[in-house]
Amino acid sequence: MNKILLCCAAGMSTSMVVQRMEKAAKEKALEVEIKAISFDEFSSEIEQFDCCLLGPQIKYKLADFKKIADESGKPIAVINPMDYGMMNGEKILNDALAMIASGEG
Repeated sequence: MNKILLCCAAGMSTSMVVQRMEKAAKEKALEVEIKAISFDEFSSEIEQFDCCLLGPQIKYKLADFKKIADESGKPIAVINPMDYGMMNGEKILNDALAMIASGEG
C-alpha cells in the first residue's frame, strides 16, 4: 500500500484534496493511505510515508522540507497550483504515485 502525506499551512484545505484523492483511488481500486497535516507536523510524520506533497501556499517551505525528506529517502514536491485549486484529486494522486515509483520529487 502506498502512503501519501499532504502538508499545508493548517492541514484544512488539503483535507478536501485528500477526500478527492481517496475517491479517485477507490474508483481505480487502488489501496492508498493519504493523510493531511500542518507543516508543524512534517518532521515527525514523513518517516511513515512514501512521499510528501506540499500545498502551493507553503511552497516556500520546500527547500527546508526537502533536506529532511532527502535524509529519509522520501520524494517531496509542491502540488501543481491549478490542480490544487480545481481539487483535481485524480491528477494529484497520479502525480504522487509517479513520484513514489520514480523515487524523486
